[in-house]
Amino acid sequence: MQRTTHQLYLSIGGNLGQRKANLAKAIELTSEEMGMVSQVSPIYETKAWGVENQPDFLNQALLVETMLSPEAALSTVLKIEAAMGRVRERKWYTRLIDIDILFYDDLVINTPKLTVPHPFIANRNFVLAPLADIAPDFIHPVLQKSVRELYRICKDPLPVTTFLSKYTTK
Repeated sequence: MQRTTHQLYLSIGGNLGQRKANLAKAIELTSEEMGMVSQVSPIYETKAWGVENQPDFLNQALLVETMLSPEAALSTVLKIEAAMGRVRERKWYTRLIDIDILFYDDLVINTPKLTVPHPFIANRNFVLAPLADIAPDFIHPVLQKSVRELYRICKDPLPVTTFLSKYTTK
């Protein structure tokens, strides 16, 4: 029986602690637990979205080649967040790490626990900027627009700035 590899796009970010080190640790754990991380965007710094009176975030996008099902991927993401010390206090509030599933292949999934594509992709520059670096031509399976186009037309007023132009673990 042949096992199929799926393309899983993730957004990672955080605004507490050693932000850059937390991103590197999230990438390491993702690689260990989910599959090969085949693409990593540059790191971007952004103002907080949703609740503004908090520290700036660092964000990245990842492409993971995984054999996990969408549900297993969600479970693993939550496990990685917990292992890194993520505490869910309030929606859109400070966090050591946040990992969101953006796309899983070109599937559309709507269950009580999982919505793919992520419902806020098209509204957030901090997601679209790094995602456009690694998947500019990926077509959003619901909106039928490329990531590049979604970023171009996004109405999010919060700017994103390149924090590191190349991923490094140092």
